[in-house]
Amino acid sequence: MTSVAGVRWGLVFHEQQGRAYASVTGPETRTGAAPVPEGASFTGIEFALGTSLRVMPTPALVDGGLVLPEATRRAFRLDGASWATPGPDDAEALVDRLVRAGVVVRDPLVAEVLRGGCPGVSGRTVERRFRAATGLTRGAVRQIERARAAAELLVAGDTAADVVAKLDYFDEPHLARALRSYVGRTAKQLREGTGGAIALSA
Repeated sequence: MTSVAGVRWGLVFHEQQGRAYASVTGPETRTGAAPVPEGASFTGIEFALGTSLRVMPTPALVDGGLVLPEATRRAFRLDGASWATPGPDDAEALVDRLVRAGVVVRDPLVAEVLRGGCPGVSGRTVERRFRAATGLTRGAVRQIERARAAAELLVAGDTAADVVAKLDYFDEPHLARALRSYVGRTAKQLREGTGGAIALSA
């Protein structure tokens, strides 16, 4: 299916033909094709923007990821420790354990910026810390998030002209370029539900 650009990293667990897999996925700066193995079942956890893994800088994960070793149906290894493999009902409990153990961390300056605050440091320092925490510039985050919001509005039935006005695109060609780069669909395809499977809500 079509994978849509996204600003967050995550953990993905899946089983196929009796074998278990675990991986870390990174932010994606462009649309692409995501394989969906036949008969596989997935559990995914998407982490908040600005969080990161203590031992794996988010910039190293952008447009990529990492398969975690020794994954089984019961456990996987991360940051030198073994963790219970979650299902959909206990994913939040795993996140809580990872945060409490310091495996998942957050830069407080970046958290303040994301809340709309103005930290008392230079813009260059903010941008450097933001990129270190998220793997992306603030401008890239805005562009990707806006394109995803545009796609959701179009799927819900808004016209391209409505979306241009609501999300402050310069014009419809500007919107079209953003959708092509970050979503992999035209406005018409999104409105009509054509073009194949798309991972928009993930």
